[in-house]
Amino acid sequence: MNILLTLLAIIGGLVCILFLAALFTRKAYRIERTVTIGRPVQEVFNYIRHLKNQEQYSKWVMMDPHMKKEFRGNDGTTGFVYGWDGNNKAGAGEQEITGIVDGKQLNTEVRFRRPFKGIAHSLMTTGAAANSINKAESTTVQWVFSSELKYPANIFLLLTNVEKTLGRDLETSLANLKHRLEQ
Repeated sequence: MNILLTLLAIIGGLVCILFLAALFTRKAYRIERTVTIGRPVQEVFNYIRHLKNQEQYSKWVMMDPHMKKEFRGNDGTTGFVYGWDGNNKAGAGEQEITGIVDGKQLNTEVRFRRPFKGIAHSLMTTGAAANSINKAESTTVQWVFSSELKYPANIFLLLTNVEKTLGRDLETSLANLKHRLEQ
């Protein structure tokens, strides 16, 4: 009985330390990755501005090919919403185009409902790539994903390496995008 009480006290103490540490740790994260694609800037931008095209390159969208999808508005324009409800790892939520600078920048807000509630912001930028090997026009695509977790959910940032995990997902998605557009 004393061993059980001691074990419970240790576990309770560790939980208290975690919650205390969460008071003083960061609440936000930001991940960014870049790829160069051997296609003109406007062609690349015209492809990524349409959220439905993420079915061809986004690791997150491709995770659950049987998820239910809902679309509201005109794809490729501000206000368009791509909703999903998946049975597997994709969870449920929606992504809305919140801003477009033609040929340069696509801003979206991602609203998660399941497996956890949260809001993230995604920014994709395109620009001419410096290409000294040949004169073919290439595009640099930068994808930035950021979010803020309120206390005590920010404990998650202490217990996992969000930047590494989501960074790999962005790298995979950008590699898929490059492959898709360069075929």
